[in-house]
Amino acid sequence: MQFKEKRAITSEEHQRILAAERNPERRAFYELCWHLGGSQGDLAQLRAEDIDWNNQTVSFFRHKTGTVTLQHLGPEAMRLLADMPGEGMLFPYLASLRANDRATEFHQRCQQLGITGVSLHSYRYAWAERAKSAGYPERFAQEALGHNSKAVHRAYARRALVKLPSLEEYEARAAAAQT
Repeated sequence: MQFKEKRAITSEEHQRILAAERNPERRAFYELCWHLGGSQGDLAQLRAEDIDWNNQTVSFFRHKTGTVTLQHLGPEAMRLLADMPGEGMLFPYLASLRANDRATEFHQRCQQLGITGVSLHSYRYAWAERAKSAGYPERFAQEALGHNSKAVHRAYARRALVKLPSLEEYEARAAAAQT
């Protein structure tokens, strides 16, 4: 058995998909995939009741592992969710589809735009790479994506570009923080 190479969706590709998507539910779904990096099945099943507005978090059970995922939401994700239904399923149409049908719709959109080599799962890779590039602690990213293994998480984030500061810069920041 030989697996296809998996890669993250880029920010530019994601923006092109959003710009071309006329269906508001699919557009919001793709945006939430970008913000949460959740699996398409888990995110399609999200309910308004999964959102804690006071604490700005979303929590749900991962279908694959049965574990609870709890993520804090940034201002963009909160803005997106504010426009969603106040109760029940956030994505009623997408929740009714089989995973393969959601994947097919996404693949068709990508084909129309000439984007190749990505799937809905590519949003999970993108989230992991963005987290690593931003210096997000690995244990937090691993928890957010529901990865039980560091090896699995590292496989997702392996292509992240990390700009390491020079030791001088790092020491200067550390010294400034102490004063």
